[in-house]
Amino acid sequence: MKENLVIIPTYNEKENIEKIIRYVFEKLPVEFHILIIDDNSPDGTAAIVKNFIDVFSGKLFIVEREGKQGLGTAYIEGFRWALSNGYRYIFEMDADFSHNPDDLVRLRKACVNGADMSVGSRYVSGINVVNWPLTRVLMSYFASLYVRIITGMKVHDSTAGFACYTDKVLRTINLENIRMKGYGFQIEMKFTTWKHGFKIEEVPIVFIDRQEGTSKMSGGIFSEALFGVIKLKWRSFFNKYPKV
Repeated sequence: MKENLVIIPTYNEKENIEKIIRYVFEKLPVEFHILIIDDNSPDGTAAIVKNFIDVFSGKLFIVEREGKQGLGTAYIEGFRWALSNGYRYIFEMDADFSHNPDDLVRLRKACVNGADMSVGSRYVSGINVVNWPLTRVLMSYFASLYVRIITGMKVHDSTAGFACYTDKVLRTINLENIRMKGYGFQIEMKFTTWKHGFKIEEVPIVFIDRQEGTSKMSGGIFSEALFGVIKLKWRSFFNKYPKV
């Protein structure tokens, strides 16, 4: 079985993509492979990635999709690719260095030591966010608090997009039933993992807002997460989550 795959969804990340690829391959003490899921970026992100396929042969892969289809569908496509190619630890990470690639090693260690899913958490040890406006920090923090209250899930950073899943989790979850596509996807995946009885461990990180490129956050994405939580909790009364 192969070990570690980092899934990075991209849309217009030409300023960051080469740097993040090189960092993961050249500066980390553990070997990680990378799968880029690109939604037809008009800025040429995919072309940059393909320039390095031969340089990092057998470690760098790309899936190109027709148009912008949403974060959740990108990750689900990446999860299926990872499982079909036999990876044990499957990671989510942004391309823009808001997630420190060095923390991949810590997320992996948590799963190696017994967690089924590890989450790079901004809020498990206070509020560890740099360069965000106060209003956005508070919105994100209280969104996670809201999720804890509505769902009962004891995860402090439910909207976090930096995580590691073991292959067992992704093989157990029915990915066809994951409905939210934006940042609500992150909540739904954690909630579903938790409902199946898997162990989730939060690893404290420092989140630093992107220095280059443009944020993909929007009011519509945030609204989907907030209102989707109520629907998620309601559906959970009727869904079955076999315990592992």
